[in-house]
Amino acid sequence: MAMWVFGYGSLLWKPGFDVAESVIGRLPGYARSFCMRSIHHRGSVERPGLVLALDADTGTACDGMALRVAPGTEEATLAYLRERELVSSAYVEKTLDVQLEDGRTVAALVYVIDAEHDQYCGGLPLEEQAQIISGAVGGMGPNTEYLFNTAAHLTQIGLHDPSLAWLHDRVKTLCA
Repeated sequence: MAMWVFGYGSLLWKPGFDVAESVIGRLPGYARSFCMRSIHHRGSVERPGLVLALDADTGTACDGMALRVAPGTEEATLAYLRERELVSSAYVEKTLDVQLEDGRTVAALVYVIDAEHDQYCGGLPLEEQAQIISGAVGGMGPNTEYLFNTAAHLTQIGLHDPSLAWLHDRVKTLCA
């Protein structure tokens, strides 16, 4: 059986595993938002950054990319994703149905935020998010790089996220 992973943030531009197929998909019941404080990859304990997470939100859906893992690499991919995504236990690993734009529905590995975790910060005003993102740096680089790459790749695949677009423009202005 094929292994699928749902990408909605950095997995869009840096999956880190061999992808056999990628198809735009929709995950119902979740919203993409900067609702996780990053103390490792895009910020520090002293100055946390923000990264995207899927926040449970009935009545909405997140558009992203379903990535089919190259056959024969499933075990290595799962180990890699767990090391990358579960570094602080703020994400919960789930298998959820993703509706592909070509009409198929696939069970995909998805990382969603644990709203009870101390890194959860859902509901921050966009201006506050922009201020945080514009100044945070972590082990994988500036928080701005994460935002700009994600926004660019969403645009490249034809997906529009109004909040992300606003943050992109505001953070560009703050950093100018």
